[in-house]
Amino acid sequence: MDKRKYRPRIIDKQIDKYLSTFGALCIEGPKWCGKTWTSSFHSKSQFFLGDPAGNFQSRELARLSPALVLEGETPRLIDEWQEVPPLWDAVRHKVDQTTEKGQFILTGSATPNHKGILHSGAGRIAKLRMRPMSLYESGDSSGKVSLEALCNNRLTPVMTGEADLKKLIALIIRGGWPGSLELPVDKAALLPIEYLNAVIDDDVYRIDGIKRDTQKMRLLLRSLARNESTTATNRALKNDIKSVDDEDIDIETVASYLDIFARLFITDNLPPFSANIRSPLRIKQAEKRHFSDPSLACALLKATPASLLSDLETFGFLFEALCERDLKIYAEAFGAHVYHYQDYRSREIDAIVQLPDGRWSAFEIKLGANQIDKAADNLKKIQDELAKEERAVLPSALCVICGMSNAAYQREDGVYVIPPTALRD
Repeated sequence: MDKRKYRPRIIDKQIDKYLSTFGALCIEGPKWCGKTWTSSFHSKSQFFLGDPAGNFQSRELARLSPALVLEGETPRLIDEWQEVPPLWDAVRHKVDQTTEKGQFILTGSATPNHKGILHSGAGRIAKLRMRPMSLYESGDSSGKVSLEALCNNRLTPVMTGEADLKKLIALIIRGGWPGSLELPVDKAALLPIEYLNAVIDDDVYRIDGIKRDTQKMRLLLRSLARNESTTATNRALKNDIKSVDDEDIDIETVASYLDIFARLFITDNLPPFSANIRSPLRIKQAEKRHFSDPSLACALLKATPASLLSDLETFGFLFEALCERDLKIYAEAFGAHVYHYQDYRSREIDAIVQLPDGRWSAFEIKLGANQIDKAADNLKKIQDELAKEERAVLPSALCVICGMSNAAYQREDGVYVIPPTALRD
């Protein structure tokens, strides 16, 4: 690769850190999100299992002699290692033999079953999750506001420019796929459609060699798109498919297919948060449904700029997905994690960013500026109610991410307001 043409990614710093700490690093994430390009940038030699040269001779060589594949200048990239699972043990063994740091970078767009893998690699092979590009990485956020600084109650008020509803729609439909950044929206919209076709028609079988009902998988994917950014249960998805598509699918099949989607990094759900609130209230444990990129939901819904402009409710759910995708990318860059909060008193917080030291910040995500007051009131109300409860740990910062805000500032009640097109890590 010509490293001069490399577009920096937020994960770059983490990769450097992990390579100086562990013998090997495995970078996982959806196809086409830039894993190979980024890994090549950080490596000094490469081996590509998907190279079709010589009737996929590379793959056959890896099966016959995994150790031979590992020979080369380090860090050595082994791309799509899951195509030959024994490579994992070969890498772990090589790391044990030499004890050197940063020997290998493995990439994977699927989590294989553990058949043929003898060791976990714990302590030798670290893992990092890579996602499609955030708005900051794609050049669509000015980066004037640091999420890390915000979570530490630091913000310099700044004008961020006029908000553009049509631009937000274009960013959602296009997604964060590196290969479509320069394309017009109508052409960029084709990539997530082909992505899903490629995964369902090929990768689903290749993950474990089991044939599945791809038609029912597509029905489930469409149901997930209709339930984007919600906590719909497996049974709710089953009922949705029956209601909309008049097709029966049993709960066990729904659960099995959802597991496959997660292993192929099609989905990227937001886990529930409760550990640090320490409230005596019962916390709902449902995950919030998300695809790895909101463009996938758009493709499944056949969304267009015109249709989203006329359906602001759906647009709002997709906008929430866009913001939470970016929050995960930014937060993980400084060791934080993102969750959502929902309890049995009907209290909800769209997103929670928990710092490594346990402190947490609460985020409401709203499309329109006319929703800022209500969102801020909700955050303040939850904070006040938690303050009355014994042992409850209060949020260190409250923030509304607003799509139509033209400034980043702090309100008189202490709540921050930030447009997503100003955020960075």
